[in-house]
Amino acid sequence: MKIYAIHVVRNDIKPAKTIVDVKDLASFGFFQRSSIGEFMTFMSQTIAEKTQPGQRQSIEEANYVGHVYARAEGVAGVVITDKEYPPRVAFSLLNKILDEFTTRFPNNQLWTPEQCSYPELQQYIVTYQDPKQGDTIMKVQRELDETKIILHKTIESVLERGEKMESLVERSDVLSTQSKMFYKTAKKQNSCCVIC
Repeated sequence: MKIYAIHVVRNDIKPAKTIVDVKDLASFGFFQRSSIGEFMTFMSQTIAEKTQPGQRQSIEEANYVGHVYARAEGVAGVVITDKEYPPRVAFSLLNKILDEFTTRFPNNQLWTPEQCSYPELQQYIVTYQDPKQGDTIMKVQRELDETKIILHKTIESVLERGEKMESLVERSDVLSTQSKMFYKTAKKQNSCCVIC
């Protein structure tokens, strides 16, 4: 699971323009990075331009998925990930980014790359590389899974103890039956000879 790029795109103009972006292309070869970066910028601008305000969608292209969320203010967020990255986490990240961006830059006349500095994107691309770290619901799910594993182990050990108790009870029943048989046999043996 990997995030390759995060873009904030102005999509109320044609063609759409990237306002701020951040990319993590370290997993690609050095000579491939610039062309892959250009492809991701083109992909982000294209899908942001074609997404209606208020709409969220995921577009698959080759090994990448572009998750886009267009806002009514004329701005869209795009997160480009691999196919394994959970869409719910990508859209929660987009919602967070766009809320912060529109709060910080409410005037769309100032939405130019020169006037918009948004260094938090770098932090988000690092934090959200692991969806469990960036998303509280996934953190809670992981903790629940760990608790469930512990409970299963506890229940298994209780069941093993229960099985051991059952075998002890069975043995005591057998022992009890055998001791009754011994008592009867001994009584019968003693009754045939009288000791004076």
